Amino acid sequence: MSAQANGHFSSRIGFIMAAAGSAVGVGNIWGFPTQAATHGGGAFLLVYVLLIILLGYPMLMAELMVGRHGQTNPADAMAKLGNSAISKQIGKTIGMISIITATLICTFYSILSGWFVSFALAPIAQMADQPDIANWFTKFSVSRNLVFSLVFIALVVLVIRQGIQKGIERWSKRLMPLLLIMLVLGAVYILTQPGAMQGLKVLLVPDFSMIFNADVLIGALGQTFFSLTVGTGAMMVYGAYLNKQENIGQLTAYVTLTDTMVAFLAALMIIPAMYVAQHNGVQIFADDGSLLNSDTLVFSVLPALFDSIGGISQYIIAIVFFTLMTIAGLTSAMSIVEVPTSYIVEKTSLNRNKATLVVGVFIAILASIIVFNFSALFGLIITLTTERAQPLIALGIAIFMGWVWHRNKLMEDIAQQDSVNPDSFFWRLWPVYVKYICPLLITVIILQLFIG
Repeated sequence: MSAQANGHFSSRIGFIMAAAGSAVGVGNIWGFPTQAATHGGGAFLLVYVLLIILLGYPMLMAELMVGRHGQTNPADAMAKLGNSAISKQIGKTIGMISIITATLICTFYSILSGWFVSFALAPIAQMADQPDIANWFTKFSVSRNLVFSLVFIALVVLVIRQGIQKGIERWSKRLMPLLLIMLVLGAVYILTQPGAMQGLKVLLVPDFSMIFNADVLIGALGQTFFSLTVGTGAMMVYGAYLNKQENIGQLTAYVTLTDTMVAFLAALMIIPAMYVAQHNGVQIFADDGSLLNSDTLVFSVLPALFDSIGGISQYIIAIVFFTLMTIAGLTSAMSIVEVPTSYIVEKTSLNRNKATLVVGVFIAILASIIVFNFSALFGLIITLTTERAQPLIALGIAIFMGWVWHRNKLMEDIAQQDSVNPDSFFWRLWPVYVKYICPLLITVIILQLFIG
């Protein structure tokens, strides 16, 4: 059974909104500002932008191309590129690892996004004069984490079970424009506050001595792939839902630009907000200059900032911001949960409703295990998936696509696209670039883990 069982996107704008929604999420609004604040602000931003251009865009396009060629789940799509039993098995293994990685990402993603939901509800409880409930919404606890992780998973399942056009595409079209509007308004507001210019300087002025720091390089590489959902199979699945005539080069450019813009807008709002909070008396740095609570930056600095505003405005701003975070989490989670769902629909007799429920229950069980063993597992799963597995999967895809997928067959796929000249410089360069340069760059940065 192929992607036909799951449906196709009804329009180009539908795909762009869905793919951008996949790319734009917790990775941008939680991950990018946190990474930038931890790894030198402007230096991280510069390395990140370079890696988006040098690796993010070509690898995102590679995944979409593989998915559209295969018209099926990541494991079978990768296997279709092989020319022998061994190469097909290797391709299938890479695809299966991406499906497993996507499922693991869903676990910590659900916990994080559950926090966004609870923090969005907390100001409502405060306005209703229910301080105990508001405190439970914001205080770290097993019960709070468990309840809202399950609530968020349920929201994702409700969307996914409706299918591609009525579920993912329809909700992406609604939520993405809303998210962008809220981000712009939030950034504009924060930049008008005292102390914001110091944060803006930290973000925009790079410390060039940190650019080749191993932590900065591997953090930026992991962030590049995490924010674009490269290495999870999500873009292969979305590629399978595209028709052969769509110009993937253009579509990838739209998605990459939207993703990068949102990451920058999020940093433009959150990093200056740190210094606004510091100006208002909130401690954000330890005595040694390190960032306090880097993993929970958004949940510690920003609520403190909102509290310092006072009046009804603090509640309204907090509701708007954490609703924005919930939307970002939802648009990304939809694509990641679709990865194992599409595999089950194609490989079993289960219909989409039942397959989505099976995936949702499985992710809920894994997320619950992490909740009950938070200190040991939460950070570990994030590191294993975003900083280790995703770059390695991307490396495998680049090598496999460049060295196994026969160039003539690839050029046949390229030639089917509307308004595309396969003999143009771009379309002759890109396969060579993915074959040689992408694996080299990814390998060099991964090696920084061991020699940095």
